[in-house]
Amino acid sequence: MRLLTICFCLLLLSGCASYGVIDNTPVTEATDVQPYSIAALSGRKGSGDIALTLAFSGGGTRAAALAYGVLEELRDTTVVIDGQPRRLLDEIDNISSVSGGSFTSAYYGLYGERIFEDFKDTFLRRDVESQLLHRLFNPLRWFSSKGRTEMAVELYEQEVFHDATYADMLHAGGPLIIINASDLGYGVRFSFVQEYFDLLCSNLLTFPVARAVAASSAVPILFQPVVIEDFHDCRNQGKPEWMQEAEKRAAKNPNPALEQILRGLETYSDKENRDYAHFVDGGITDNLGLRAVYDVMEFSGGPRLFYQQVGRSPPRYVTIISVNASTDPEPEMDQSTKQPSIKETISAMSNVQLHLYNEATLDLMQMSLAKWAQDISTPDFPIKPYFVKLGFIDIEQPEQRRFFNEIPTSFTLSEEQVNRLIEAGHELLRNNPDYQRLLHDLGGARLQTSSTPAMRQR
Repeated sequence: MRLLTICFCLLLLSGCASYGVIDNTPVTEATDVQPYSIAALSGRKGSGDIALTLAFSGGGTRAAALAYGVLEELRDTTVVIDGQPRRLLDEIDNISSVSGGSFTSAYYGLYGERIFEDFKDTFLRRDVESQLLHRLFNPLRWFSSKGRTEMAVELYEQEVFHDATYADMLHAGGPLIIINASDLGYGVRFSFVQEYFDLLCSNLLTFPVARAVAASSAVPILFQPVVIEDFHDCRNQGKPEWMQEAEKRAAKNPNPALEQILRGLETYSDKENRDYAHFVDGGITDNLGLRAVYDVMEFSGGPRLFYQQVGRSPPRYVTIISVNASTDPEPEMDQSTKQPSIKETISAMSNVQLHLYNEATLDLMQMSLAKWAQDISTPDFPIKPYFVKLGFIDIEQPEQRRFFNEIPTSFTLSEEQVNRLIEAGHELLRNNPDYQRLLHDLGGARLQTSSTPAMRQR
């Protein structure tokens, strides 16, 4: 009924023209203010002996809760570095996220460990869909030129992120948060970091975090794109140096995937024909949040050049934790001879494409991580890679796996669903063999907590 109500409202409003609100500002003259950029912030957290990157997938509140459980588990786990005990939570360098996972990453980036105090009530247990519907039905908004996405941005700003900007994220001092969206016009994956905002001649520090999260989670049709202006006057004329260098490397050593991304990003330089960019759900171009990590390393020319550019010595342990909240529910159509509905058909087709692309991304990252570690290893300083893949497919009990696979992609879940997703994040990470290998190599131990196992046989 909730979905039917939303669709009915969309039909009523489809004839009303709406316009995106422009909330980004142009780059001004050069200043000494530190940008919110990959080059400036990669590796500012942690001890330096371990590089720890998290990738949070899309999937609505389901993804946000699973990612939150992983953060709690990292908080509760200590390792030994340079003879000193340290929590793995404090070793996080970067978090790359899309869609639902971006709510968790952005909140942690802004508020740090406050996330463990109030994020459950602030977002995970909040009935976001009902609040959005309430705003949609408000008669005062019926004749407004602001669209549905603007209502979502207002809600996220007021109730979750409290009008915070990327300047606030910078001052929080946490790990680099890379929120990813998709350019609807050109199919380009776009990251909310200053390197990408330089292509728009825009200043990320003044941009609202809620608007970036709204773009990352704006499912097409249900939500309109977040619109950002592509300013014509740049502080520095021409393409950024990192892009020029990436183009030279692509010309010397052809890489079709890298070349395609560069062609898409080059469209932002066409100032005569591009005045604006329209951003939607990051899951369209990468539902795992891993491609941004891959692109950063490839754009930099490999791990050795990357660590030189960010002013960091190569770490001994390189770890990527992929938190994948995608589901694989059993199709109801196979239980009878009744022909599947249009909705079931579209959903099945989308799931096939999503899972195939996810698997290709996971394979790419696993092979690339091993190659990156090999490239910077020396006989005297071997680099150990750890690719930790977490997903519901790893749950052994069929009934437990079915429970999680049937949780919808929604921004309203029951308290039981949220609690069990959080515990699933704990246990999937704790029981992962590659994670256990990392803890063994680092002399790790898990602190005792009073949490209740959620994946036991029920």
